Amino acid sequence: MDRAEKLRALLALHVAGARLGHAASFAALVDLAGPRLLAHARRLSDDGETAHDLVQEGWAAIARGLHGLRDDRAFLSWALAIVTRAAARELKARIRDRETVAELARQHAEPGADPPDLRSAINELPTGQRAALALFYLDGLSVAEVATALAIPPGTVKTRLMHARNRLRALMKGDEHGRT
Repeated sequence: MDRAEKLRALLALHVAGARLGHAASFAALVDLAGPRLLAHARRLSDDGETAHDLVQEGWAAIARGLHGLRDDRAFLSWALAIVTRAAARELKARIRDRETVAELARQHAEPGADPPDLRSAINELPTGQRAALALFYLDGLSVAEVATALAIPPGTVKTRLMHARNRLRALMKGDEHGRT
């Protein structure tokens, strides 16, 4: 039995105990899986505090949903998926906030102004392209990590990045519609 298999078996044992209401088993789950969840959250977020918040939100969801886990040996991948969804919700909230700010800026912009600078050009991108671009270039995530954070296939990330770059290029050249 390799190390990963031993971990899965130990986690499964504690999942069964936690499901029966044993606080010590749930604490053992936190001790065993917590560092892995935190490392995953750090890969998906831009700072340690956000990562801790994501893991806390994840543990709350894990505690609520533990009874519904069908395969106790799949606990770690299930818990990682919960943290991934928490990160995606956080990202969507940030995007909504940025869109609100961008919309306010657009409402107060002067008509006939010069072509947009890079920051405002990024704000002109569709939400999906803007999110992929920010995670890849600004947060330094890999294509696989962006795919996980946005819950989309890696090929879709690559396509969104390609369209975002093309649209940015057009916007920076002064084509207000972003056509190349």
